[in-house]
Amino acid sequence: MRSEESKTYKHNLIFNLLDGASFGFGFGFASFSTVLPLFVSTMTSSALLIGLIPAIHNVGWQFPQLLTANHINRMERTKPYVMGMTTNERLPYLFIGIIALLLPTIGYKWGLILTFLCLVWQGIGAGLTANAWQILISKVIPADSLATFLGSQSALSNLLSSASAVLAGIVLEKVAAPYGFAICLIIAFLAYVVSWLFLNQTVEAPRIITPDTQKQPSIWKNITHILKTDAIFRNFLFGRFLWQFGMMAFAFYTVFAVKQIGMTTITVGIMTSVLMITQTIANPVLGWLADHWSRKWVLVIGGLCTVLSATFAAIIKEPGWFVVVFILAGIANVAFWTIGMSLALEFGNDTEKPVYVGMSNTLIAPATILAPLFGGLLADSFSYMTTFHVSIIFGLITLALLTFFVKDPKAIIKNPSVSN
Repeated sequence: MRSEESKTYKHNLIFNLLDGASFGFGFGFASFSTVLPLFVSTMTSSALLIGLIPAIHNVGWQFPQLLTANHINRMERTKPYVMGMTTNERLPYLFIGIIALLLPTIGYKWGLILTFLCLVWQGIGAGLTANAWQILISKVIPADSLATFLGSQSALSNLLSSASAVLAGIVLEKVAAPYGFAICLIIAFLAYVVSWLFLNQTVEAPRIITPDTQKQPSIWKNITHILKTDAIFRNFLFGRFLWQFGMMAFAFYTVFAVKQIGMTTITVGIMTSVLMITQTIANPVLGWLADHWSRKWVLVIGGLCTVLSATFAAIIKEPGWFVVVFILAGIANVAFWTIGMSLALEFGNDTEKPVYVGMSNTLIAPATILAPLFGGLLADSFSYMTTFHVSIIFGLITLALLTFFVKDPKAIIKNPSVSN
């Protein structure tokens, strides 16, 4: 039995790492921060519409997760749902590629409308998949290796995404718009198909569904009950919400460095590479630390890096030294997303876990929208320095909350006195 379990674990580990790698390769050809905004910019000069692209994706990924929790609870196996629903986060890239091919015929107005409809479809499809995918991963990867796995998968994804982003730049340079965009988006879709095939190799054992499991209370009762009774999770959730405002300065580093301290576009490219390399290294390292030491204290390290990143951004005057700012921001991002995801999967039993996962993402979605808007408003009304200073304040509050009020559920199970 142990030998069979070991083989199944290795099988799932390999194919889910390959899933992450091929997904990352596709992401570089259809990046929400480069390729898609550039494509939309060929159809409109509206900064608002261009700025909505990453927001649609992020909110689409976060918001629906809680709505699927009770449905996931009633499933013997989550894989069939994941495989069906994830087509809705992959197929839109093919349609956007077709829109790019047809753009000279259908015109910019219809091209813009159809593109945004596909982006909304993609975002909602990702959100409807996300909770079940996280539950699936928590079932097939042992709990004491979960953060290491998520970090390694993210590292592979970032690495392949960086490589494909370079290839996408070459395609867009060599092939005139809109056909260069069409090529990139269709390649992205094909990579996502390969990713789907790898993910479909996951072996998931069914779980026993009891009559009590079928009779789930309403999602709102579940939310209210958890928020009232689980102070540890409530503090974790509040910390993640505030952390978004601590990280709001990150979005303005590049613009500030170019406009205020004279950073060249070549240096900007180097800083972007540094950020990606940092995240590629930090993902498996912080994941390993979280599994072998403490997820809570790795989050604290991430909170400290958030504060230090904004602090150095406010005081550094030489473009070359700004590399420190991007390294710290990369570590903070990994701690927030990868380690935060693995910690969220520690809360609750098998029946409660989808609700906890949904809450940890859906309830912070407002901060995902509001934080960059608030940061931009501060920068427009006062200065980028004001945005950095306010980020530092939120970061310090988050750091205090993570340090003194957030506990590691795994540590409490081993030693109940930790919760006191």
